[in-house]
Amino acid sequence: MSTTTDDNKRNALFFEAASMRELYECIFAWQETNRKRLLSLAINNDRGVFCCIALTNPTEVTIVNPYGGSNVLVTDSGNLAVKIYDD
Repeated sequence: MSTTTDDNKRNALFFEAASMRELYECIFAWQETNRKRLLSLAINNDRGVFCCIALTNPTEVTIVNPYGGSNVLVTDSGNLAVKIYDD
């Protein structure tokens, strides 16, 4: 397994294991250790080994309104609220 650095400039990961269960346990352990979610997974069998390329959510993504303002928030219900006009 390879991992990215803490600055998160790269968000691609590679995992491999002899079985799907081992692959799952490897990915789960990585998530527990790094406390990060995975954005997507692509799993294939490569010459008898289960391989996974995974993408993490980049931390440098910033949500702004159409004018570049930072008047955005996530509501208590989990919805994204964007204020269009800056005051």
